[in-house]
Amino acid sequence: MDHTHLELELEAILHASNDNIIVTDGNGIVLRAIKNSDEFYGESSESMIGRSVYELEQKNIFSPSVTVKVLEQGQEVRLMQKTAVGKTIMAKGIPVFDREGNIVRVISLSHDLTEIQKLKEDYEKLQSKVERYESEIEKLREQETAFGRLATNSPKMRKARETMRRVAPSEATVLLSGESGVGKTIFARAIHQESGRHDGAFIEVNCGAIPASLAESEMFGYEPGAFTGASQKGKKGLIESADKGTLFLDEVGELSLEMQVKLLKVLQEKEITKIGAVKSTKVDFRLVAATNRDLKQLVERGEFREDLFYRLHVVPVEIPPLRERKEDFPMLVDLFLTQFNQKYNKALRLHSETMAKCLSYHWPGNVRELENTIERLVIMSDQPVISPGLLSFHTETPDQPEQWPSLSLFEEGGKTLKEMIADVETQWLRQAERKGLSTYQMAKTLGISQPTVVRRLQKIKTDSK
Repeated sequence: MDHTHLELELEAILHASNDNIIVTDGNGIVLRAIKNSDEFYGESSESMIGRSVYELEQKNIFSPSVTVKVLEQGQEVRLMQKTAVGKTIMAKGIPVFDREGNIVRVISLSHDLTEIQKLKEDYEKLQSKVERYESEIEKLREQETAFGRLATNSPKMRKARETMRRVAPSEATVLLSGESGVGKTIFARAIHQESGRHDGAFIEVNCGAIPASLAESEMFGYEPGAFTGASQKGKKGLIESADKGTLFLDEVGELSLEMQVKLLKVLQEKEITKIGAVKSTKVDFRLVAATNRDLKQLVERGEFREDLFYRLHVVPVEIPPLRERKEDFPMLVDLFLTQFNQKYNKALRLHSETMAKCLSYHWPGNVRELENTIERLVIMSDQPVISPGLLSFHTETPDQPEQWPSLSLFEEGGKTLKEMIADVETQWLRQAERKGLSTYQMAKTLGISQPTVVRRLQKIKTDSK
């Protein structure tokens, strides 16, 4: 084969290859280059031939130069290059030696990875977006859960919420304790919604609101015609209504001892017997109870059964009063203000002094009192900014209602502690009644349920006759 044919054959091989091929001599001078090198390097093959790769590297035609690395290391080299036109290239340099071991040629094979690199970068960006979206979705999913919607900045409340969140999926009995108005019913509903029984009924029973004479029929139900005045159709009791769901016993400390015995039997045997029935009925419910009283003290005084107490006290959760979670106050104010602005078609905001006065108040009625207060302020205010003058409470004596009886009568002799406490409670209730407070307001102030206030006022009137 003559020299001309060899040249033609080499040119055909160069241009038929999918790789970019550059051939240099042992000094790095370009001898051959592909014809479309300007597409990859920004320089035509003609302009590159006869030039040194050191020069081309210095001018960033390609950087770094794989040929330079081969000449320096005396061996095959692979590396990534950037070219003058912004291409990303994978380059492979192959040395050709003579019989004495000197490099006489360097052949560099380069493959354009620009598209692949772009795809990789796009993939990484997409992956980053996916991770961010997943994080945001997780946050939204958490917010959409019953406990996620009960936002709080209070460490005490976060601890209580976390306990409830963990126990919610189980069947364990939960005892919620805390002052009146802290939101025990809201948390009981959240436990139900996050449990496996969320599709079942949530039956709320206010133990302090059911008259003792009707307690058994209300709780257990009765058969048709079981007693005089009973419906001929009979009635399903509240406990049976909670079958496959959750039974929430609010103010459980108000149950009579007789009803405590009956409730204990239901919890032990998981069955009820309606009034007038011969056979018992199986019931399957999850129990959540709540109280604003100290059940241990009631047990010590013989007013609450110890065995029932331990049945209820499986997972105790103390919900802190509002005065112990002032971190939540701005958030709750904003929540209720938004709620009632929408309800009454207003756009009001609190004056800074109004907020300061609210923060210094002790809130005996807790979150419920705050909610009622914000609603009243929204209704009453005729200005865009709610002034402190609309507040009906005083902050100078946060531990005791203004002009109410002091505890000085404790100094009187001849009475037991229980009798003296009863005397103070009687004076407080009488004074509150004279001041025109409703039974709901009295309950909030004293930290007891409204039905309990009604019963104690009736007892005071009966005893005074």
